[in-house]
Amino acid sequence: MQSKISTFFKSSPSLRQKSPDRASHPDHLFSFDAHNLTIEPDITVTIKRKNPDSNSANNHASNQKASKKRDSEGKMDKFGLVKCKNVLNKKRNYAQLYLEVGQSDFLLHTCKTCGFRYSTGDEGDEKVHKTFHKNYTHGIPFKGWRSERIIDSLENGRVILVQEGDSVTQQKKVQDVVHMMEMELGEGWILHKQCKVYMFVSSQRMSGCLVAEPIKKAHKIIPGTVDEKYNNVPAKEARSAVALVFGGVNLQREIMRKSSAIPYEEGSPDGVILCEKDSVPAACGIRAIWVAQCNRRKHIASYLLDAARKSFCTDVHLEQMQLAFSQPTSLGKAFISSYTRTTSFLVYKTSNDE
Repeated sequence: MQSKISTFFKSSPSLRQKSPDRASHPDHLFSFDAHNLTIEPDITVTIKRKNPDSNSANNHASNQKASKKRDSEGKMDKFGLVKCKNVLNKKRNYAQLYLEVGQSDFLLHTCKTCGFRYSTGDEGDEKVHKTFHKNYTHGIPFKGWRSERIIDSLENGRVILVQEGDSVTQQKKVQDVVHMMEMELGEGWILHKQCKVYMFVSSQRMSGCLVAEPIKKAHKIIPGTVDEKYNNVPAKEARSAVALVFGGVNLQREIMRKSSAIPYEEGSPDGVILCEKDSVPAACGIRAIWVAQCNRRKHIASYLLDAARKSFCTDVHLEQMQLAFSQPTSLGKAFISSYTRTTSFLVYKTSNDE
């Protein structure tokens, strides 16, 4: 039996030829022994020793990170909620909250006096509105210039003139005043290059402004007239009474009719302005007049008109009736009639030249 097994595992001739070659190489991986039937692998094991100091440092750093993570995550209470030990922001937030319940001015509030729109509760917006409101009601702040063209010096202020060719600083201040005028009189028509600007300065503020321009002709206003048919119509006219009888009580209703038109009285600030067809020569046209609200009724507009009559034309002092005005409003017509002492003053059509 042993012989048969040995014969079965007997090496072949090819292996016999290759075995000397394989044995000659010391770096072969396997050693084959046909008699012992053992396969012995040639394994090389390399062991590297780590530095104990670096290992302890790495372990210490990892432990610190883990502890910080556990501290940030916090501990879990009995309800399953995590209690965070670290307070992210100790400073409280005092932001003002608002309720929107259909207010028309929820986002922006409009000032009834100056028309400025701002956000209530916002410190920055309220500060800007306060500054603008004071400039609108009291005038533009003005500390003065080194070289001023003073036309009139009065007890409560002075009138200065700015015209084309003056410094950039003066022109910029004029633009600020004109912007304030446009809030009430409309935009894009008040000022152009040929205009002369008269400004009233009082208490370091420009509280009044007049813009004048050269013109060639104007038209005279026709004094207000009313048709005779309206003069003869009574204010109230009684018509036939209607009687209602309830038992022994008589009830009467009297129907009253008011006149369809109200007569226009001469000197009234309301009414349609009618001009004569034929034009008359004119030299100075008053394009716009503006006075700050808190300084009205102080004759500032009259001071500005007097300064324009004195200095607009060289070596010529214009009369009050020689001034022509742009199409006035109802309040403007009342003021002009009071200044010129007549309702038949001159008006002209403004141009949009820049």
